[in-house]
Amino acid sequence: MAHDDRGHQAEQAEQGHHHGPRHPGHHHDTHGTDIDWAEMAAHLEAQAELFTPLYERALAWLGKEVTEPGLIVDAGSGPGVISCLFAETFPGARVVAVDGSEPLLERARDRAARTGVADRFATVAGELPEALDDLDYPADLLWASRSLHHLGDQRAALAAFAERVAPDGTLALMEGGLPTRFLPRDIGIGRPGLQARLDVLEEEWFARMRAELPGSVAEREDWPALLTAAGLKHTRTRSFLLDLPAPATDRARAYAADWLGRLRDNVGEGLDPEDRATLDLLLDPGAPESVHHRPDVFVLTAHTVHTAVRPH
Repeated sequence: MAHDDRGHQAEQAEQGHHHGPRHPGHHHDTHGTDIDWAEMAAHLEAQAELFTPLYERALAWLGKEVTEPGLIVDAGSGPGVISCLFAETFPGARVVAVDGSEPLLERARDRAARTGVADRFATVAGELPEALDDLDYPADLLWASRSLHHLGDQRAALAAFAERVAPDGTLALMEGGLPTRFLPRDIGIGRPGLQARLDVLEEEWFARMRAELPGSVAEREDWPALLTAAGLKHTRTRSFLLDLPAPATDRARAYAADWLGRLRDNVGEGLDPEDRATLDLLLDPGAPESVHHRPDVFVLTAHTVHTAVRPH
């Protein structure tokens, strides 16, 4: 498993495991929920880079919550964009990126070398939560960005995460937030409210993905309550906004096109013919109405971070 922003708009990607908006991600068939994270590597990296302002604000907030961590573990690191941001934000810390995809960890190591933090950076390949058993020491800060919801039994996985946190250490989850928006409600073509209808299909996709995970257990997504049930204390929650206004940059347009294209591939058959035609027009590089050209494209979303501390 890997993230840098993957997930659910409820998870939105997931930019990054991968640290992200909840993404239907890449599937092996139109309605499938089997995600090929290695194949999504470039997408995950580009998304996490676009979302860097949001992550920087989240890490600055964590910096006020956590006192000079010696070991930071990124559980479900994906290509390591956030892992390297942790190394830059906490220059006295060692950072370990843990992920089930070796190709993504290779990208993480390359990024650490490029950003000059390789001497404080390591990777562990393996599926969560078992891969955390390979850590030499408990983490002062264990970060899980939209990776927990890719594990069947989230409550059990969260308990395993908590066991790998040092006394007085912090477990931080990035889960939930708001759906990403790229366009106004009325875009001048088709019926207004297209993205809201896509949200419904994404929620249905996410429910199927969760149900098909090995050992899947339905769980109420009250993250502070789940952190408390794992034996942690002093829960806190804060959301962080990404606001990239119109007119969008080329990078933001590419992200919008990629996101909407994945939705078209994975949930598009659930749309009525008019909405499918509108979505196809939005994705047509040759059409002036497409997200590649229209002046009203933006990126607006929010991700939520939940923290708790392991008592002595």
